[in-house]
Amino acid sequence: MKVAIVAFAFLAVAFAAQSDEQAPIVSQDSEVNFDGSYHHSYETGNGISAQEQGVLKNAGSKDGEAEEVQGSYQYTAPDGTPVKVQYVANEFGFQPQGDHLPVAPTPPPVPAAILRALEYIRTHPQEPEKKF
Repeated sequence: MKVAIVAFAFLAVAFAAQSDEQAPIVSQDSEVNFDGSYHHSYETGNGISAQEQGVLKNAGSKDGEAEEVQGSYQYTAPDGTPVKVQYVANEFGFQPQGDHLPVAPTPPPVPAAILRALEYIRTHPQEPEKKF
């Protein structure tokens, strides 16, 4: 999963850098630790930047081991709009946030008839079938 996230960030940077073929690297930092944690960041001369850090959760657990990754990247779109994405990636998937990303609408309220039916089901549980 970590590779996919890093690749996604680099892909976004590559898209933003289409008109800046020779943007210099202003700063770059990378650290990988023995416990599975890491940190990586960079900034280019044309305003593109990215940073990411990750830790291994539940190390050694056969079924519970998972990478928890947090990061962000930013660049200026071809139309001049600044784009900034913050994300978390873990056992629940990749969860990006940004002003330019769509947000799901609030679901409509549950109709009263459905609420009454659910309450009836809750208060009148079905009796288990008798086995012969």
